[in-house]
Amino acid sequence: MAEIETPGVLPKRESELREAFLEQVDIVPGGEKLRKCIQCGTCTGSCPVSYAMDLSPREVIARFRAGDIESILKSRTIWICASCYACTVRCPQDIKITDLLYALKRVSMEKKIRRSRSVYALSDAFVRSVKMFGRNWELALLTEFYLRTNPLNLIKMAPLGLRMLRAKRLGIWPERIKGRGDLKKIIERAEQIERPQERVAARAVTDEVGYEAIQP
Repeated sequence: MAEIETPGVLPKRESELREAFLEQVDIVPGGEKLRKCIQCGTCTGSCPVSYAMDLSPREVIARFRAGDIESILKSRTIWICASCYACTVRCPQDIKITDLLYALKRVSMEKKIRRSRSVYALSDAFVRSVKMFGRNWELALLTEFYLRTNPLNLIKMAPLGLRMLRAKRLGIWPERIKGRGDLKKIIERAEQIERPQERVAARAVTDEVGYEAIQP
């Protein structure tokens, strides 16, 4: 039997996603400032990659407040974020927007909700490259990305790749940074910190967003 939506009440699926996101928000220092957003648009205006996003940073928060997290998790935005923290630095309410986008990304991976295979594949290949070499190796990144999404593009990109190699703009061998072991320890420690060690009772949804009409 199909679930009947009641005005002012979140559907079961959306309520579950909201609780999963709020658990991630609890991990972010100062994450509770999310409810102070005044929708001024400074975050969107400061973002260098907002032109490539299907949802602006401001719209992400607006949709969360409106009870539409699933559309956020299916968007390109959380994967396109360049982690420059310009939005966070310039936010007049000191909202940790970049960290909250990462929280949404973790929920997306946990719930296996992805907009497209290509967006996730690029992000995953980049993270793996950094973990392995301490920096991004473009040749391996693009090779893995196209093999996972559209192998035919490898052939199409070959002429450009050869020109870049001749111009010494593309490394055929990976360059590893010094102290990769130390970087690996930092990443492992950061991953441990991000994971909550103990589950606590979830707080009321309305306390987080201030929209009394939306009930869990």
